[in-house]
Amino acid sequence: MSCYSNTNIALFFSSIDEIPTQFWETLQCEHNVYFHRDFLKSIEKNHSEMVFSYIILVDKNENPIAFSSLQIVDFYINSIQNNFNLLKNIGRKIGVLKDDKPFKLLISGNPFVSGEHGIFIQKGQNKPKVIKELAKAILHFVNANEKLKIDAFLLKDFMNESLFITNELKDYKYHPFSVEPNMMLQLDLNWLNFDDYLAALKTKFRVKARKVFKQSNNIRIEEVTLKNIDQKLPKMTALYEKVASRAGFNLEDFNLETYKDLKEKFGDDYILKTYWLEKEIVGFMSGIINNKSLDAHFVGLDYQLNRSHAIYQRMLYNYIEIAINKKLKIINFGRTASEIKSSIGAVPQDLTMYLRHKKRITNKILKLFLQRVQPTPYQQKFPFKL
Repeated sequence: MSCYSNTNIALFFSSIDEIPTQFWETLQCEHNVYFHRDFLKSIEKNHSEMVFSYIILVDKNENPIAFSSLQIVDFYINSIQNNFNLLKNIGRKIGVLKDDKPFKLLISGNPFVSGEHGIFIQKGQNKPKVIKELAKAILHFVNANEKLKIDAFLLKDFMNESLFITNELKDYKYHPFSVEPNMMLQLDLNWLNFDDYLAALKTKFRVKARKVFKQSNNIRIEEVTLKNIDQKLPKMTALYEKVASRAGFNLEDFNLETYKDLKEKFGDDYILKTYWLEKEIVGFMSGIINNKSLDAHFVGLDYQLNRSHAIYQRMLYNYIEIAINKKLKIINFGRTASEIKSSIGAVPQDLTMYLRHKKRITNKILKLFLQRVQPTPYQQKFPFKL
């Protein structure tokens, strides 16, 4: 059992292994892979630099009614770059972000994947009430663990249809702000193969797709398996780091060793492929099948070869091929590169985060800071025939 102090509505655990089996059985949350103990354990096991905690909310009879995963990360101001430089400068001026020490951030959600993966609420529960209880539980956790020296709490990635629930957090001094949208592609049930997808495109976009396949004709795609993953991971890690270094900001760097556990636990439902040019890995893509959805995870690529060989765009089309072949309904492409993703048919799903600073005065100033946070504008493409 965790050393954290429990309350009459919340139980705290410092490891997935501490949570009793009957809690998972009662909650029935594991149909969603992001609330599956094997997925959460894989993340926890391979990121020792992070502090992990888990909250089980219970009713008056001590039956579990909700689950939330927490991670504590050190967020460094120098990790903010590109279009976020203005916000970095504002953060410096008002003292929210400092150069000389990390910003200790407690996150409810998955720092590596976009979407509503922070809290699972059992069916039939009063969701606004549960969100309030989660806010109380997080505050209790922070106040009871002063040694962690947490600066702020972040609840991440809520869809618009959830805001009537999550806006209850405003009563607990959380400030909402918009972030880059999750780009999603709804698959047509009539698409039986990739050619059907191409046929649904306007001529301009179909020609573009065929050009991508022509440019990437010399690319060889290989499955990553448990037998060959060790020899491929060093190069994959180097390619991932190139992509991560270009991001506006990352909450935390992903350890690709996690892929070993994910492949072992989820088998063919965890998608992992490498892209080769002659004898060199020049890219990789990853993702997971979650019910009838294919969720794209991290990619890595050699930017020097990307323009000439259309590596990244080939990956995007490969996600579509995989989803059609597996008869899935939707692809979650995640954040970043919104315009390119829209050119293959993805549309934005708006996401909102909630942030609260531990210090009252700073939290009031933080509200002004967050009002300047806006998703990067882009031109939405509409590639499908009407």
